[in-house]
Amino acid sequence: MRVVFCVPLLAASVMLCAPAMAQDAKAGRVKASAQCAVCHGSNGMSQLPTAPNLAGQVDIYLAKALEDFRAGRRENEMMSVVAKGLSDADIANLAAWYASIPITVGTPP
Repeated sequence: MRVVFCVPLLAASVMLCAPAMAQDAKAGRVKASAQCAVCHGSNGMSQLPTAPNLAGQVDIYLAKALEDFRAGRRENEMMSVVAKGLSDADIANLAAWYASIPITVGTPP
């Protein structure tokens, strides 16, 4: 009986999350090239030792981080300023763009 109850609950929770997943990686790429590439690189690989690599990061993590910078729950001198001007759509699109960049990982020789 538990399985029958959990399936509709799971389906409902996925449907509630669907609007938040509307993303446009191409629009994110355009926005990133204008605002993010100086520090995070055009390919999502950091250009500065203090900026993280964003390529291949999980989109939900990136969106949450940007939302937290925008709301002041997370602070960084540069990111707090940049995130203030981002709309919800900008955040979703940027997260989609960086998450879509393929990365490879290897074992050092």
